[in-house]
Amino acid sequence: MNSFTALRALFGASVLWLAANAAHALDSAVAERAAPGEIALRWQASHPVDVYVSTKPDATPAKATLLVRGDRDGAYQAHWTKAERPYFILRDESDGAMVRVAERLITLERSSNFRDLGGYPAADGKHLRWGMIYRTAAMPMLTPGDYAYVRGLDIRSIIDLRSVEERQLAPDGMPAQSGALYLAHDYPADTIFSRTGAPQAAGAPNPVLGLYRTWLISLAPQYRDIFRQLLKDDGAVSYHCSAGQDRTGVATALVLSALGVPRDVIMADYQLSTANRRPDNEIPKIEPGQYPGNVVADFYRRAQAAGPMKARPLYTPAGEAFLLETFDEIDKRWGSVDAYLDQVLGIDAAKIARLRALYLE
Repeated sequence: MNSFTALRALFGASVLWLAANAAHALDSAVAERAAPGEIALRWQASHPVDVYVSTKPDATPAKATLLVRGDRDGAYQAHWTKAERPYFILRDESDGAMVRVAERLITLERSSNFRDLGGYPAADGKHLRWGMIYRTAAMPMLTPGDYAYVRGLDIRSIIDLRSVEERQLAPDGMPAQSGALYLAHDYPADTIFSRTGAPQAAGAPNPVLGLYRTWLISLAPQYRDIFRQLLKDDGAVSYHCSAGQDRTGVATALVLSALGVPRDVIMADYQLSTANRRPDNEIPKIEPGQYPGNVVADFYRRAQAAGPMKARPLYTPAGEAFLLETFDEIDKRWGSVDAYLDQVLGIDAAKIARLRALYLE
């Protein structure tokens, strides 16, 4: 079973259990969209469980709404039609142990690959807090209703990993709509799109693979911005590239590594992009003659002319995840992710400790 299948099987399309004691019987909690307005909850427990819901990711049962008391079935279907995002609390009646769970994928009308990193197991037996760190693809076509939902997430910082040319084609509307701080650095797109758009000889290595190594330096200013905003503790942080899988995948690997998330969970989260992307929502239609000289426009115009765009698995023909290139480069040049974070991004042990204090529970 590959890492993508493993994550879907263990954690579902949404999220993982969160408890003070990881060995507690109340675990494997999953929340996933069953239908519009319906969220299916599933868990395993040997005792009756109370289910609560709140629009606050850190709410206690006293501040949440009780949905059902003493459930013994290990499943509950919550009816939810409010505009706010729901966060659920499962409380074991036998000893009061609690689990928080929410949908991992944020599904909007015109979104793509919009995911909450909450719930993942991390350092010291803790788990990532919900509603604090989001990864996403470009979403230039969000509807007014989509923006209203996003405003409720309290995203205060958005880091755009894209090139100048990409931002020209698909400006990020979320900062203006949400009031979030917007950070981006200018760099030319031809270093990426000249590779991805070129024909490949049979048996030749995928040209994208080399980028998974060079981004560690070329995108260091952007990755540094992500960590700086996380350390500010000023509301939720979101970051994205175009597809939300490659440059964003490397950024997420660095963030999750700093928080002590196991490598297999990081690799499995990375592969979720293939199922969660909606490529037609990531870039507007590019008409002939638009954006002359823009290499990204040329790339997408050809892709759109070939039919509906599809997400491709992030594996080499040999079945190895592209992201392994990043970890291999880190091991060869710096010896460990911690050393890379310290020497290149300026995130030392004290800052890692602060990040874990802020984002783990």
